[in-house]
Amino acid sequence: MHTSPSALANRSSVATTDRFRWRVVDIVVAAVLGVAIGLLFWGWNTVGGVWFTSMDGLTPGLGGIAVGIWLIGGVIGGLVIRKPGAALLVELIAAIVSALIGNVWGVTTIFSGLAQGLGAELIFLAFLYLRFTLPVAMLAGVGAGVGAWVLELFLTPNLAKSLEFNLIYLGTLAISGALLAGLVGWLLVRALAATGALSRFAAGREARRDV
Repeated sequence: MHTSPSALANRSSVATTDRFRWRVVDIVVAAVLGVAIGLLFWGWNTVGGVWFTSMDGLTPGLGGIAVGIWLIGGVIGGLVIRKPGAALLVELIAAIVSALIGNVWGVTTIFSGLAQGLGAELIFLAFLYLRFTLPVAMLAGVGAGVGAWVLELFLTPNLAKSLEFNLIYLGTLAISGALLAGLVGWLLVRALAATGALSRFAAGREARRDV
């Protein structure tokens, strides 16, 4: 007995739908990751803030090299949960937590979380939520950096600053996003997966296969 093409197509459609459907565990883990990364943001507000100011003092726009840690939520969320909206949600939750704890940027932190999370989300979408390699993670970090850059053109507003400043700032955001968000985020997910904490996720199963 042969399976009809229509039946195969239906099975493929169901499998895709199931892969993209959010489970309760996905929602819970997204919230936990968001809170944990929000606390990381809070700690980085001092370290990163000093680094940003120091680098910007050397060359305006160079401060972007310190921003990467604030972009890491979307990368980690996308790598762990691997569902549409995960990168955006985790980065947004982290930004909300950071804003609620208190920082010098206040409610604008939430706008940043939206822009940065969306930037990372679009990269995972570009790969149809099928590839979660180190290069994709680094591209997601770059995407988050571009999202931050676009928002700050109007929110800061950097649009009134020189072209040279904006190009330097974009370049340093991209580098920082690739390294501090993409590379570091990928390594953190691998380390977390190695502990067995992600056993209900593809990231955890991949880690077991690599052992």
